[in-house]
Amino acid sequence: MKGNFEFRTRKSNRSLWVIECIDPNCSWRLRASKIVPESTKFVIRKYVGVHCCSLLNRNANHRQATYVVIGEQVAPQYVGVEKGPGPKGVQTFARTKLGAQISYYKAWRGRKHAHTLIRGSPEQSFHILPSYFHMLEKLNPGTVTRIEVDGESRFKYLFLAFGVAIRGFRYMRKVVGIDGTFLKGQYRGVLLVATAQDGNGQCYPLAWGIVDSENEDAWTWFLTQLKEVIGDTDELALISDRAPSIKKAISIVFEKAHHGACAWHVAQNIKNKFKCADIMGSYWSAVNAYRCEDFAGYMTEISHRYPRVAEYLENEVRFEKWSRCHYPGLRYNITTTNMVESLNSMLVNARDFPYVALLDVIQEKMSKWWNDRRIVAMAITALLIPSRESEFRPRFAQSNGRHTLQLNPVTYHVKGGELEGVVDIFNKTCTCKEFDIDKLPCVHAIAAAHHAQVSVYSLVSPYYTKEYYVLAYGETIYPVGSQSQWDVPNEVATRVVLPREVKERKRGRPKTSRFPSVGEFRKRKNRCGKCGAYGHYKKKCNSQTGSTEGNQPTDVPV
Repeated sequence: MKGNFEFRTRKSNRSLWVIECIDPNCSWRLRASKIVPESTKFVIRKYVGVHCCSLLNRNANHRQATYVVIGEQVAPQYVGVEKGPGPKGVQTFARTKLGAQISYYKAWRGRKHAHTLIRGSPEQSFHILPSYFHMLEKLNPGTVTRIEVDGESRFKYLFLAFGVAIRGFRYMRKVVGIDGTFLKGQYRGVLLVATAQDGNGQCYPLAWGIVDSENEDAWTWFLTQLKEVIGDTDELALISDRAPSIKKAISIVFEKAHHGACAWHVAQNIKNKFKCADIMGSYWSAVNAYRCEDFAGYMTEISHRYPRVAEYLENEVRFEKWSRCHYPGLRYNITTTNMVESLNSMLVNARDFPYVALLDVIQEKMSKWWNDRRIVAMAITALLIPSRESEFRPRFAQSNGRHTLQLNPVTYHVKGGELEGVVDIFNKTCTCKEFDIDKLPCVHAIAAAHHAQVSVYSLVSPYYTKEYYVLAYGETIYPVGSQSQWDVPNEVATRVVLPREVKERKRGRPKTSRFPSVGEFRKRKNRCGKCGAYGHYKKKCNSQTGSTEGNQPTDVPV
């Protein structure tokens, strides 16, 4: 193939294979036959390796450069990576390594074949899903998996929660973000995610699910499984966008937990519905206000400028859903679902994988996170985790010089600074509300602890301590290994899970990028009409000649 010589098959059957050069005047040929009639292996019996054909018969558009051959050759470049070369990269590979000129479509098919060789086919993924879940449960005790099928044994939903994460949730703040993101593979679907956030501000994935779409039935099923692994208590807070299907499902499944709205999604709705991006500063100040008095001041500013926005926030969204100071439960400093969006972004390349390959990527990511964070946790020398220690030290310095008056054995009045505070060191509260909501001592609480000769660290929530951080990541998440090494009972291996029925796709290239959310705008880079580069206008172009040579764009517009 590298020499652009093509061949044709002269004879081919179960025991004999004879090929020769495409030029009948050329002596190049190869003859192979079975070693013995019962064998499946062939041995070359005769080979003439010299071409004597005309150079005019050489063809870079090689007939043997099929998408299967291209896929087999390029497949190693997809091992251990999530993305690998695209179709144009495959074209370059075929030209430089194989000496073949192939079309974009053949390169696309070759890339798809390489993906199948490395990650398996989508249909095979459904077939081995019960066995894969069995091995995850076997190697990771306490792991919870569920597969839901319809009456025809076609796949409907799946649920996965690693036992390590379930046990570690007891050391997490009880705030869980939930959201979904679409999958891009042949059978599409939606990936649902439920994640907590550790005391250091990092994602702590609790559960994963794949469903057909974000509808009420799918969310109800997923949240029912989630409730079994994390429980339902007054301490639990669930944060999501304001999608009706999620709101209805939460109200059905969780009777005690409190539901909060993602403040970022509310802001996007405001900008899209009322076209008033200039009040976002007041809005975010209201979101993050600790005291209702401060909140009322920011809402007055919004009401004076945009009365309809204030009415929307109060009556339609409702203060207790998005405002930290009005929230009936405890959501600490978590006001958005950014922790879920981070997980969705992490899987942007893996979302077109077959389901089992996608779950493998999730397991690999979580295993790495647990190991890396365990190493960090063991190296901490302070009592608090790094992010909270850095937040705590400035407050400690600001508490110096505050005048403290003891009111009773546990209550202290702290003066000085912009705001006074009355601290109850037994119930861990302060009238400034920072101590109450963040569960990290405020300036007043620190001053009161000094006066009472109490360790300020005893007032800190245990969720921010090194001890809890170590315990949260103390265990290991194990991979299932090669399929040839699986030990699966026959009743599991023979369980039938068929692919779901999907609508026939429209002709053309499948869409892989999501539609922008409400109020979300994607910036487009400006292209210079003089030099052709992106990022500036013609008037601000520094090119003297106006030639595009040497000024080719290095990126593309978003």
